[in-house]
Amino acid sequence: MNHPPIAPDDPRMLDYTAPQITTLLGELHRRGLRRGLLWGSASAGETTLDGRLLVDFGNAPVSTLLNLLHLLRDLDRNEAWER
Repeated sequence: MNHPPIAPDDPRMLDYTAPQITTLLGELHRRGLRRGLLWGSASAGETTLDGRLLVDFGNAPVSTLLNLLHLLRDLDRNEAWER
């Protein structure tokens, strides 16, 4: 299932906490490793922008993390169908 991109100013982004982001980053590391996506130093940042917690890999918003995860999940799902 393809997902429309999540905008950085999506109000749902205000609800994410540092522990939730850390969990999502763990999934990103696991899924991205097979594809050469490495962010070993990424973590839930302490910086916020308009009340939204930023992920510390270039101060990206949580929406960037979620959009990357959606892409990787879609790739994994498509590969499962092709096998």
